[in-house]
Amino acid sequence: MGVLGMGGLFFRANDPDALTAWYREHLGIGAGCVAEDSGGEVNEWTWHTQGGPMVFAPFKQATDYFAADKQFMINLRVRDLEGMLEQLNAAGIDIITNPEWDSPEVGKFARIHDPEGNAIELWEPPA
Repeated sequence: MGVLGMGGLFFRANDPDALTAWYREHLGIGAGCVAEDSGGEVNEWTWHTQGGPMVFAPFKQATDYFAADKQFMINLRVRDLEGMLEQLNAAGIDIITNPEWDSPEVGKFARIHDPEGNAIELWEPPA
């Protein structure tokens, strides 16, 4: 009898309402959102997602993979990274890419930050 998947991600914010609105507007995630082809229905508490791979991994305390003053980084799996980056760019959101992050075995990556400076890694797994 094991865990079936992630049930939630909870973190502190200076302005939870504004941050919730930002995630909904720019990434389509959070309570009341439904991912394409997820089969879920809109409700006020949950975000319905598609099943698929998820990495759960502690990093060394001294990692430079994300900011030293942050305790976490969110990784979001996307279907069309280039399309997502076009939308984010049009909204004026800074995007970081690095060809060294990408590989045919693992996929493509990009990084953005929410208005409170939390790192969000966007991941398109290989087809």
